[in-house]
Amino acid sequence: MDYKKNSAPINTTTIDKNLVDAPTNNIYEAISVIAKRATQINSEIKKELLEKLDEFATYNDSLDEIFENKEQIEVSKFYEKLPKPHSLAVQEWLDGKIYYRDTTESSEA
Repeated sequence: MDYKKNSAPINTTTIDKNLVDAPTNNIYEAISVIAKRATQINSEIKKELLEKLDEFATYNDSLDEIFENKEQIEVSKFYEKLPKPHSLAVQEWLDGKIYYRDTTESSEA
């Protein structure tokens, strides 16, 4: 997923509760779905970051010399400036991009 092209706010914002619970009619269920998506987003970002940082890894046993790699610092700064995973998940929820289903409903056919 391309997190650069996301409209999620970086700072804390107030969101109308009615907008959040509108799809489920239950605020707790909506927050549960958002939290699960935020966990998924967090693991995706972490995996992507670790893959990029592995490119810069040096496998030396010597701790005497520590090199500062400017590209590595830029990659780290980019990921620090991204919106937080919960903010991304809330924005996806409000945009209707998260699919969920109620498993408690019986499917009698």
